[in-house]
Amino acid sequence: MFKTDKTPKQYTPGEALQKIASFCAYQERTQKEVEQKLKSYGLDEDEAGEIIIRLSREKLLDEERFAKAYVSGHYRQKKWGRRRIVQELKQKGISEYCIKSGLKEIDGDEYYQNLVDVLEKKDRQEKEKNPRVRRQKMSVYLTGKGYEQDLIKMALDELGKAPEDDE
Repeated sequence: MFKTDKTPKQYTPGEALQKIASFCAYQERTQKEVEQKLKSYGLDEDEAGEIIIRLSREKLLDEERFAKAYVSGHYRQKKWGRRRIVQELKQKGISEYCIKSGLKEIDGDEYYQNLVDVLEKKDRQEKEKNPRVRRQKMSVYLTGKGYEQDLIKMALDELGKAPEDDE
């Protein structure tokens, strides 16, 4: 009948290298992802380390390039803010140096325009009528997207969502 215990196929270091090279060529990968994949192929730490060194030498694995691609994609497509991007990259085990290098991909004007676009879209969807609560909800949403408080305040003020002066 059917095999129920699904043990992953064991690969020799040569087979694993071929397979992991394709894995890395398909899209940018982190060293952590590659390590996990190699372990799932049944390789020990030394064998995996050798392959990772080789992939790096052959420019198939490059965390700085990964960080740049990740930043570009996530701030352009998903319209994430810097703080969210940095948090996600740290979670992926990317070094501070590579994160800083990746963040250089962000164009300040385009970044702020993304924030404004996200804010305007949220403004059209928001049903809250109370201006103070509405502003608060939009601020929380933008904070979740990873934008910085000073930029959020500036964009909300520009949108005309400044809190009424009760003081």
